Amino acid sequence: MRLTDELDKYEPGQIEGKWYNYWETHGVFHDEVDETKEPYSIVLPPPNVTGQLHMGHALDNTLQDILIRYKRMQGFNVLWLPGKDHAGIATQVKVEKQIAEEGLTKYDLGREKFLERVWQWKEEYGDRIGQQIRRLGSSCDWTRERFTMDDICAGAVREVFVSLYEKGLIYQGNRITNWCPRCHTALSDIEVEYKEEQGSLWYFNYPLSDGSGTIQVATTRPETIPGDTAIAVSPEDERYKHLIGKMAIVPVNGREIPIIADSYVDPAYGTGCVKITPAHDPNDFEVGQRHDLETILVMNLDGTMNKLAGSYVGMTTKEARKAIVKDMKDKGLFVKMEERVHAVGHCSRCSTVVEPMTTKQWFVKMEPLAKPALEAVQSGKTRFVPERFTNTYIHWLENIHDWCISRQLWWGHRIPVWYCEDCGETCVSRTDLEECTHCHSKHIKQDSDVLDTWFSSGLWPFSTMGWPEQTAELKQWYPTSTMVTGYDIIFFWVARMMFMSMEFMKEIPFKHIFIHGLVRDSQGRKMSKSLGNGIDPLEVIETYGADALRFTLVTGNTPGNDMRFYYEKVEGNRNFANKLWNATKFTIMNLDDYEESFVPDVEDFTLADRWILTCLNKTIQHVSKNLDKYELGEAADSIYNFAWNYFCDWYIELSKNRLYGEHNRDRQVNQYVLVYVLNKMLSLLHPFMPFITEHLWQHLPHEGETIARSIWPAVNNEYVFDQEAEQMERMMDAIKAIRNMRAESNVAPNKMCHIQISFMRDDLQVCVERNQDYFEKLAHVENIKVISISADKPDNAVASVVTGMELYMELSGLVDVEKERAKILKTQETLEKDIKRASGKLTNQGFLAKAPAAVIEKEKAKLEELQNKMKSLEERLAFLAKL
Repeated sequence: MRLTDELDKYEPGQIEGKWYNYWETHGVFHDEVDETKEPYSIVLPPPNVTGQLHMGHALDNTLQDILIRYKRMQGFNVLWLPGKDHAGIATQVKVEKQIAEEGLTKYDLGREKFLERVWQWKEEYGDRIGQQIRRLGSSCDWTRERFTMDDICAGAVREVFVSLYEKGLIYQGNRITNWCPRCHTALSDIEVEYKEEQGSLWYFNYPLSDGSGTIQVATTRPETIPGDTAIAVSPEDERYKHLIGKMAIVPVNGREIPIIADSYVDPAYGTGCVKITPAHDPNDFEVGQRHDLETILVMNLDGTMNKLAGSYVGMTTKEARKAIVKDMKDKGLFVKMEERVHAVGHCSRCSTVVEPMTTKQWFVKMEPLAKPALEAVQSGKTRFVPERFTNTYIHWLENIHDWCISRQLWWGHRIPVWYCEDCGETCVSRTDLEECTHCHSKHIKQDSDVLDTWFSSGLWPFSTMGWPEQTAELKQWYPTSTMVTGYDIIFFWVARMMFMSMEFMKEIPFKHIFIHGLVRDSQGRKMSKSLGNGIDPLEVIETYGADALRFTLVTGNTPGNDMRFYYEKVEGNRNFANKLWNATKFTIMNLDDYEESFVPDVEDFTLADRWILTCLNKTIQHVSKNLDKYELGEAADSIYNFAWNYFCDWYIELSKNRLYGEHNRDRQVNQYVLVYVLNKMLSLLHPFMPFITEHLWQHLPHEGETIARSIWPAVNNEYVFDQEAEQMERMMDAIKAIRNMRAESNVAPNKMCHIQISFMRDDLQVCVERNQDYFEKLAHVENIKVISISADKPDNAVASVVTGMELYMELSGLVDVEKERAKILKTQETLEKDIKRASGKLTNQGFLAKAPAAVIEKEKAKLEELQNKMKSLEERLAFLAKL
């Protein structure tokens, strides 16, 4: 077989684009529905159309791709369905910024024209992340790509909304939500980022209406005082039991409010008395619901104070806070102010401080939907990997609140509700309406809000396969096999997919939920713009290649745990890829007379052949078992160990004499084993490092068109030789021991040595005597002498004990005693000076009196280390004196 120029030097940038294009144009990632095969399916968590590939995407995609490529090679009927999310608020903000550069707002364009601009933006920029995911090597079936606002998904969204409404599970009402004054919309919890900020806790006195005194409250938000509708104390707090049922006066407007008892109040916080403002705090809202309190909204939707705020109308919240604190001081009701650090919610898209507000929104009743989703996990129909995340999921669903699904945006699935201006009825429809379904009036207007992005992405496992149509894809690939996602969106996405699927498919959406952690920087910090520690996967790919990045993300990674990203690891895995490249290149260079039809007899195999074949089969077994358990890091580590430490470092080295000799049967056997092992090894490695394995496999003798569709290696019991493999391991131990003895004795690499061995096992003696050339090749041994275990041990020799053997390396003629002695004496001179200097410090009373304890301990440790070095040199001199 001729060595091609394509194997001259490993340059990942030259091969990766070529092979991805080959896979995609040849339909390698596409399976037609085939009911004769066992299905395996994953739906890709849809990245935002605004997205840029980040390390979280890279990890998520790598884990999924490993599973998909593994199952594809195992012969499953595979579907990995990709898609993108319209990302309502994120995309709208992007386009608003774009038109702002033209001096326009969305209101200048109007809804229809603005949406045209958003679709235009989506077409221009929306596919960027798809191309970036391809750079990573993800083997998605791009022919089935979906978008959360395409016709198929939009139809599913309409069907689900109307169905839930007809069942009484969707309703409209005034409830507390996260509100962004800049984006003018309610936000989901995941769209709020909490940042630690310096704040204050103010203490104020509220007069009692009967004139008997005051009650002191503590608050971090004085600006909401005009909306107070109660003061709450703990029912167990003896200090305030006499006040429960009395009335207090809101100091800024004179309104009377009740003093109530509620278990929500923590007696240890502040004064133990809490002002209740149901319109502006989620906990206060719940208290208000329990006690039937009035809800007074004192802010406008842009975050300024409204007319119900009285004299503070028109002020910003900061201005109102300052004015209210001043007024309280003027009235003598200000007590004190304490500095506090607290978590403040910000809009994740525009960083504006979020205001909790009661607004009129659409909600989904969650309790009836949560029960089947809980049962599915508790019964084991769907399992979390690792299992500990089951508790996270269950806790959230057991404490779930109704879900606010409306957003005050223009980009997204518009709520399919129309209001009749004539009869006042509300019309809900699966199709667009032109007239009222009650009175047939043409004077109808559609709700201006859109649905929360999570509403459509919650349908992802079945909407992407064509539901509500009962498609062949749904029949074959639903429920999906595995959902791969981060632990940070178990609540927001995984739970929603579970309850939507249980409601509409009457079946779980996936059998396993494989949870991974976050990719952190080398210091363990979360990657963020504010820290400036983000790492661009595309830049890593440009420098080191996608295979090196993928292998870095999976090795040492355990399910559910965060991982640290080190460039040194990426570079090490780039070197691993280069090692594979050179091993394949070496093999091909020695296949000029290779006969593909030649298959050796078992008797033809040498000890090294039997060992590497046994190791290969154990690696196949270990990799498959760990992939089945989702222990992808363990699987990758075992392939790495086999490829580098066994195949490249040992077997190839032992092959050189056999290949460089005459063209005989032994050479043929060696060629056969090299090609056999290399092909299997590349197949095992393919899911992890797809590009280099495809390229190298294409240059080897093989069957099939692509390694991506080759058959996953199976254990071949005919090529398992446990006894011989164990004997080879013992010989390797002996060779490593000889190498260590040579290094410790400073024996020149080119000098051959003499070894004497006492055997504790007869089989090892026979094995060593038959394979002395291994010692010659790998440890520069020219003579091995067998001595009895009871015989006198040789003089002038260093010894080492390994399993089944005692080894002695004769030093006569190996070490230049005088040269070595002079070198040691010179080193001792320097050491003596260092010891004297360190000892002087530690006997200096001035130093001991002034230096910190840690510095003194450090000096003591340094002196001890120097003294130990001196002792080793003295022992070495004594040893040399015997030679």
